[in-house]
Amino acid sequence: MATARPRRGPAMTEVARAAGVSQKTVSRVVNGEPHVSPEVRERVLRAIRDLDYRPNTAARALLLGRYRRIGVVALGSPLYGPTSLLFGLEQAVQRAGYTFALASTLRDQGVTVAVESLLEQGVDGLVLAEPVDDGTPLRVHTDLPVVSVSAPVDTAGGRGAVVRADGVAAARLATEHLLALGHRTVWHVPGPQDWFSARERVQGWREALSAAGAPEPPLPAEGDWTPASGYAAGRHLARLPDVTAVFAANDDMAIGLVRAFAEAGLTVPRDVSVVGFDDIPAAPYLSPPLTTLRQDLATVADRAVGLLTAALEGRPLPAEPTDVAAELLVRNSTAPVRTRGATPV
Repeated sequence: MATARPRRGPAMTEVARAAGVSQKTVSRVVNGEPHVSPEVRERVLRAIRDLDYRPNTAARALLLGRYRRIGVVALGSPLYGPTSLLFGLEQAVQRAGYTFALASTLRDQGVTVAVESLLEQGVDGLVLAEPVDDGTPLRVHTDLPVVSVSAPVDTAGGRGAVVRADGVAAARLATEHLLALGHRTVWHVPGPQDWFSARERVQGWREALSAAGAPEPPLPAEGDWTPASGYAAGRHLARLPDVTAVFAANDDMAIGLVRAFAEAGLTVPRDVSVVGFDDIPAAPYLSPPLTTLRQDLATVADRAVGLLTAALEGRPLPAEPTDVAAELLVRNSTAPVRTRGATPV
C-alpha cells in the first residue's frame, strides 16, 4: 500500500493568482516592502490567510540575502546567571525584529558543533553565550558577524566583538567593600576555573587585595556554583580563627557558607561577613539578607544584539570589549570587623 504524501502548501504563484496581482507584489507584501497600495496589500494578505500560505524561509533568504534570524550558542545551564542572560538575549533578539535560534553546547559537543548546527539552519549572525572555555579565545569559523558575551572571540572573517558584565571590576568592588569595613583581609570561595567569569572574579579579588596591601589568603578548593560546594568551603574556613570576611563567587555558594558558619557557632555578620554575587531573587529574603553584586545582564544582552544588528547593517564591530558595570547591593550580611568570640558591648 502506497504511503500518502503530505500535502504541499500553496505556492506564491497561487497567492498571486487569488489576489489578482503579480508574484513580485506578493513578495513585496510578504517582506514588508514599500510601494504597495493599502488596497492591494489587504487583498494579498486576505489571499494569504484564505490559502494558509506560509513563506518558504530558504526562498526568502535567497531572495533577500538574509534570514532575519540570529543564532545563540549557550551552555544550557540551569544556573541563575546563564539563564537570566539567555532570557535577556531572546527578548533583545525579538525586539530587534529577528527570530531566535538556540544551540546548546554540551560537554561532549562544544562550540564548534553548536555553531555548525546554527549555520545549517540559516542565521544572519551569532551571539556566543558559552561560559566554559580553555583560557583561549573562542574560535568560530564563519564570515558572519559574531558577538561574545563572555570570553574573547576569534573569527575566520575577523568580524567578532565582546560585550560582557565586568566581573573583574565587580569582584574588586566586593573585596574593597569588606576591606573598608576594617577586615584585615578577605577570603574568596572561587567558582570552577574553567568558567571565564569565575577566573575574572579571582582576578578582581586579587587586584583589590594587592592595591590595599592586604595579604592574599590561600584559595580553598574551587566550588561548582552550588550551595553544597559553598558549605564544604565554609566548614573548612570556620576552623580558621582569622577568617572574618569572605567573598563567594556566587550567591548559592554564599548560602552554603552561611549555613556552615551557623553550624560552627559563628554568626553572620557578627563573626564573619559574607558577600555573594548574582543577586538571585532569594538574596534579599535570606537570614541575614545577603550583600551581593547585581550584574546588569539585560543591558549586556541589549548591547550585544545591538552591535550584531548594526554589523548586519554594515557598521563595523568595536575592536575593544564593551564592559557593563555591576552594582554592589549592601545588605545585612556584612558589618565592621570585630574580634571573633568577643562579647558584644
